[in-house]
Amino acid sequence: MFNVKALVAAVALTFTGLAFAQTATPNIDKRQANQERRIEQGEKSGQLTTKEATRLEKREGKLEADKEKAAADGKVTKKERAKLQREANRDSKAIYRQKHDAQKAK
Repeated sequence: MFNVKALVAAVALTFTGLAFAQTATPNIDKRQANQERRIEQGEKSGQLTTKEATRLEKREGKLEADKEKAAADGKVTKKERAKLQREANRDSKAIYRQKHDAQKAK
């Protein structure tokens, strides 16, 4: 009986730890991964020049830095989350514009 209780307690602690280990910005994380894929796909297809891709990746790096800054105190506020969403929206639009402009990689 003692072993079952210990096992249940250990499993509960494991799941509790996993819940706390998750990032404070899961939507931003997903968007960043998607936008990175879009940039890579644009480079491979020739829709993005090297210069355009580098500039877009730099923007993604700034978003990552801003996300880390927001989470530095252990909590991402609604205001910080909204700022990150706006920045991700701007980055997404920039990727679209660059992929659909007249410039093509050689």
